[in-house]
Amino acid sequence: MKILIVEDDERIASFVVKGLRAEGYATVVAVDGDTALRFLHDGDPFDIVLLDLGLPGTPGEEVLVRARRSGLTTPFIILTARTGIGDKVRGLDLGANDYVTKPFAFEELLARIRAIKRSATQSSASELVVDDLRLDLLSKMA
Repeated sequence: MKILIVEDDERIASFVVKGLRAEGYATVVAVDGDTALRFLHDGDPFDIVLLDLGLPGTPGEEVLVRARRSGLTTPFIILTARTGIGDKVRGLDLGANDYVTKPFAFEELLARIRAIKRSATQSSASELVVDDLRLDLLSKMA
């Protein structure tokens, strides 16, 4: 699994990289929003993006908005010092899959990454088909 870490604080980025690599994840770091956007659109795809909001250049919220507008479906976990309920709601409404506030327990971040991995591998089919029988799971109609 390849994770893009968008973090301008060198100590935090180093801590996250070290921990993720110890767990077997491949990591790439972008120290500003503009670099993050280039990595997201020009390079190999990422499995998850860890995104700080307070970035130099293009802010983290704008990185998320542009990524979603371009059709990118990569899961984003916002990793930020902004702890207000309004900030959390806004981040999730803009398209983030999860929101973690700093300081954070690394074990919790790993659990959230695993949860996103699980949800990505779960079937999203809304229809069961057996021979001539079709069942729409959403409408519960055969």
